[in-house]
Amino acid sequence: MSFWDRIRGEFVDVIEWTDDSQDTLVHRFERYGNEIKYGAMLTVREGQVAVLVNEGRLADVYQPGLYKLETSNMPIMTTIMSWPHGFESPFKAEVYFFSTRQFTDLKWGTKNPIMLRDREFGPVRLRAYGTYTIRIEDPSVFLREVVGTDGRFTTDEITNQLRNLIVSRFSTILGDSGIPVLDLAANYDKLGDFISKWIGKEFAEYGLALPTLLVENISLPDAVEKALDKRTSMGIIGNLEDYATFQAAEAMTVAAANPGGGAGDGVGLGMGFAMASKLGETLSTGGKGNAPAAGAAGDTPPPLPTEARYYLAVNGHQTGPFTKTEVRTKIQSGELSRDSLAWRPGLKEWQEAQGVAELAEMFAQMPPPLPPQ
Repeated sequence: MSFWDRIRGEFVDVIEWTDDSQDTLVHRFERYGNEIKYGAMLTVREGQVAVLVNEGRLADVYQPGLYKLETSNMPIMTTIMSWPHGFESPFKAEVYFFSTRQFTDLKWGTKNPIMLRDREFGPVRLRAYGTYTIRIEDPSVFLREVVGTDGRFTTDEITNQLRNLIVSRFSTILGDSGIPVLDLAANYDKLGDFISKWIGKEFAEYGLALPTLLVENISLPDAVEKALDKRTSMGIIGNLEDYATFQAAEAMTVAAANPGGGAGDGVGLGMGFAMASKLGETLSTGGKGNAPAAGAAGDTPPPLPTEARYYLAVNGHQTGPFTKTEVRTKIQSGELSRDSLAWRPGLKEWQEAQGVAELAEMFAQMPPPLPPQ
């Protein structure tokens, strides 16, 4: 501090902090030799808390308001100082201003994928990221545990530690939740609320509060996402035979709109033969897919019958599908009882196994349960 700063400090009797940054958590008011005049005016604005530190010991804490630093407004300082000059001499103390507003849009995310086991896909790796907000809840704890003697403490100095804490707890919660991967998007809000409540106590150990934690995205590796996209595409396409017919018709339309020579004619001719072959197959089946046309019943054999598949509820979980033979074995072993829930394609809802006709026949061949002794 220069000579003129020292002279100017002897006449300044207003202590305040106007924050023009967006990331400062704590600011120490600088005075030459930390000398503060007795009777100086301390201004604490909304969203701030001021703390006086005397000889390394935390003294008085001031909430928003205007204070004249006299013995009536400094109860702790008065008890730890002798004030030998009739309370009129300057005293040495450090003034720390704490910003108690919420610091928003702080980022968190996984550096490495989270390994977990999914019921549908098996072992998977997930990445996640989001945002969170913090607020200084207890300036005394925050000064002792985090700030120390730092004259200007910003969010960059603590966000790495907080991010690591969030990611660690998030990984544990996600692994224990058992939520299927495809259902995670519907549970972002619940996950965020649960995590913020669970680690709120750990933030309190730093004197901080965690008002909000948001989960913005949980994603699979690129290769898995591409495979999932293909699976989704197949579900949208539906019948591959109808899709191939549509593609052939589209190709013929394009070829007709571009009547060029050379390779174009060959492509158009090839697509024409493919379309003609496809049309012939359609006419031979009477326009009903694989169903034989009238008068041609003996030309094409009917499709092989498919055996019904059954789904069973065991201990509240869906199992299956099972064949009739497998279901019969479960009935004989006692694993499936008459009042167990069962379902097969064609049923609107789950029913008791004895209410499904083909399963009821199996139970008819089994003796009923013994009467009570």
